[in-house]
Amino acid sequence: MMGTFFLLAEAAHSAASELAEAEGHSGFGFNFDILESNLINLAILIGLLFYFGRSFLGKVLGERREKIETAIKEAEQRQKEAAAALSDAQQKLTQAQAEAERIRSAAEESAKSAKETVLAKAAQDVERLKETAAQDLNSERDRAIAQLRQQVAAMAMQRVESQLSSHLDDSAQQQLIDRSIALVGGGS
Repeated sequence: MMGTFFLLAEAAHSAASELAEAEGHSGFGFNFDILESNLINLAILIGLLFYFGRSFLGKVLGERREKIETAIKEAEQRQKEAAAALSDAQQKLTQAQAEAERIRSAAEESAKSAKETVLAKAAQDVERLKETAAQDLNSERDRAIAQLRQQVAAMAMQRVESQLSSHLDDSAQQQLIDRSIALVGGGS
């Protein structure tokens, strides 16, 4: 409103300067003649500007005030929404961290269980391999012993046959055969 008053004062000063130049006066001075200086016209003009300008200026300032209030409300609303989004994001982060910790714990437990299972299975496999190796060793030993017995028996038979052939003559062989037949025949 003060800006309007200064504009009017400047316009009045310009008009007075032009009038003074037209009349041949130089410089600035006050003219107290009401009719000559157009003070009545200026007063009416200032009154009309004040009366009509006040509503116009009030309307412009009111619209500006509404826009500012709307902008402030929108900013406050966006701030509340951002705070809610931040809170929601922090809650989701907390949940995600808790879930990650749960998954890590479950993975550690699963790894521990898998390790124990693998170690137990390995121990069983070692025991089974030991038993299989022992059985194979026993089987090989028994087979070797049986083979040695057969070889010893075969060698003993060869030796007995060679001794019998060299020590027995035909009559002794015949007596031995007859005795054997008699034993076999007598047992039946």
